[in-house]
Amino acid sequence: MNAVRVIVAVALCLPLAARADDGATDPLAAAITSATPIVNLRLRSETVGQDGFADEAHAVTLRARLGFQTGEAWNTSLLAEGDFNRPLDGRYDSTTNHRLGYPIVADPTNTALNRLELVNTALPDTNVTLGRQRINLDDQRFVGSVGFRQNEQTFDSLRVANHAIRNLTLDVTYLDRVNRVFGRDSPVGHFTGSSYLAHAAYRTPIGELTGFGYWLAFHQDLADSSRTVGARFRGGRKWDRWTLRYAAAYAHQDPYGENPLHFAADYYAGAVTLGRGGASLGGGIEVMGGDGVKGFTTPLATLHKFDGWADVFLTTPVNGVEDRYASLGYSVARFVALDRLTVTAIYHDFRAARLGLHYGTEGDLQVLGRWHRVTGIVAFADYARDRFASDTRKLWLEIDYSLNDE
Repeated sequence: MNAVRVIVAVALCLPLAARADDGATDPLAAAITSATPIVNLRLRSETVGQDGFADEAHAVTLRARLGFQTGEAWNTSLLAEGDFNRPLDGRYDSTTNHRLGYPIVADPTNTALNRLELVNTALPDTNVTLGRQRINLDDQRFVGSVGFRQNEQTFDSLRVANHAIRNLTLDVTYLDRVNRVFGRDSPVGHFTGSSYLAHAAYRTPIGELTGFGYWLAFHQDLADSSRTVGARFRGGRKWDRWTLRYAAAYAHQDPYGENPLHFAADYYAGAVTLGRGGASLGGGIEVMGGDGVKGFTTPLATLHKFDGWADVFLTTPVNGVEDRYASLGYSVARFVALDRLTVTAIYHDFRAARLGLHYGTEGDLQVLGRWHRVTGIVAFADYARDRFASDTRKLWLEIDYSLNDE
């Protein structure tokens, strides 16, 4: 299946269908005239200092996502969106610009079709989405759109989500292409192959219980072709002015498809956060297992959200990684001219999940301010090496504008 070609063919046939049915012209015209624009702009500076490189990376990039979403005709709507990323300061290794003397900032020049999808709601309590689409499951630990990077990760897929049973959502996806953040010009800019995502979420009085299975087969990356089956629980409780939030997860992974390796790895995580007013204190542990051959792999995840913002552990070491972390946060509404100001600080301690080797520590700090549809971010990450990778420091200055709530 090539979902994008199917959608293009359907779109070309719509005018013919409208002529063939006297009553079809009005729904089609109404869907077009009720279309809403999609506008998302981001200007970002990312500076990276990494031991082993004589020069710092300086990446100033401007990203625009522009498109539209129609209203419904015959229970079907169309969404189309382009992605455009341009460097204003190119002193960095984008993975495609051949500037190997600088640290990597994976935001290459790119002009691409980001999303093109048909959404149908004809079946009761069911959404059917066909085409190039964004998929974020749970906390994006296993499947996500990598929204942090300038080029988004999208999926050419057929997705069916059903919530006919009270408190239960069933979500299944077949995908045959992953459009990755490295852009159209990269040799690893996409993965192809037949992969399946199955996800079920049930809401209980004390939280949401999720079961999932991901069968991934990639022609370009046989070593990351894997079967992952697991469960996740998250919830929260409130009393007086206090809020307690908690989450726990477990998954097991082994080879799938044409993966030539023999390995087995486990994943588990637990976290709690206690909040009062705008303040919060949290902590947790996340373990990506490794058996000395291969570490637990999450090639479709939004990896920047996990294991530190310095992105040292985008690939799990063969002996795995154990991340013990603590976080502090404070959020306040109506701060000076801002609608909201949020400050977040996180400390990580990294070790090998196997053999107990101490990898290093990391401190992350972010200040985020929102004013109407504009968001400003200042963030910093500092990874201090002990016995893995190299000392890495990253600084981000960012301004976002979004016309839409996404």
